[in-house]
Amino acid sequence: MIWSLLIGAFIGMVAGGITNKGSSMGCLANIAAGLLGSFVGRSLFGAWGPALAGMHLIPSILGAVIVIAVVSLFTGDK
Repeated sequence: MIWSLLIGAFIGMVAGGITNKGSSMGCLANIAAGLLGSFVGRSLFGAWGPALAGMHLIPSILGAVIVIAVVSLFTGDK
């Protein structure tokens, strides 16, 4: 479980860097974006690429970017 949280934080951190929202996101937001992004990415893009803790990294990062973009759209962050 801790391993999944760490990988989720990593995925959220990478997605935050891609979307330039990494500086405004805290550790818990990175974990939430990573875990939710993993679910969204696997649902939309399937399971491919390297995997850690049961999360396929490339679809998870793409899903986390989508999650961050949608949250930014609703919160009004630019």
